[in-house]
Amino acid sequence: MNTSLRALIIDDEELARRLTKEYLRPHTDIQIIGECENGIEAVDAITAHQPDLIFLDIQMPKLNGFEVLAATGRKDGVIFTTAYDQYAVKAFDQHAIDYLLKPYSQQRFDDALNKARKLLGQTNNAVQALITQTNAMPERLTVRDRGQTHVIPIEQIDYIEAQDDYVQIHFAGKSLLKTQSLSDLEKQLNPAFFVRIHRSTIIRLQALKCLERANKDSYQAVMHNGVALPISRSGYDRIKGML
Repeated sequence: MNTSLRALIIDDEELARRLTKEYLRPHTDIQIIGECENGIEAVDAITAHQPDLIFLDIQMPKLNGFEVLAATGRKDGVIFTTAYDQYAVKAFDQHAIDYLLKPYSQQRFDDALNKARKLLGQTNNAVQALITQTNAMPERLTVRDRGQTHVIPIEQIDYIEAQDDYVQIHFAGKSLLKTQSLSDLEKQLNPAFFVRIHRSTIIRLQALKCLERANKDSYQAVMHNGVALPISRSGYDRIKGML
């Protein structure tokens, strides 16, 4: 590949970032556009600069590597660099996007970089599967709003409403819009703690105060924050089975 590739290095360890830069030195087609030492910085940098290639650690402060990918929607041009081998290393053995287990050699790094060059611009199913598997039941959600990345702990969420192509997440007396469908977000939430009470509403069960009759034929969910939300017939069947 003759064109220069713009690379972002994401790792909370300074020595690890320094080693990546040293290993990149012989590769004159790679331009390092920045470094990040935590997940929030990484989300902001990826969103702002859209690098071609990302060297990504997994265990980091604020957001882990998989949460960074989920928050940015990034699915290609990723080389994982981690000291942990439990994140489905074998899933990458037959794919071009690579998984480098620390400590790794210059030769191993070069091999991974060559694989990544071949796959840039293509969606890597192994990466997407790993993001889905690891992020299926997140402990927090990330939302980009007005140039800032917000981290919402799952236990702070009261309810979530569909708003056209967005979802509005209500939590701790606040609300934020996230670009995602309610059905897609529902798949990420633990069904033991969240229930869809209406085609446009999901609630967290511990934020529910009680169920009340809205009229002769319908109920509403009264939340601890005082908000009353309509419940569909199918939603009523689902929530009654969980109470």
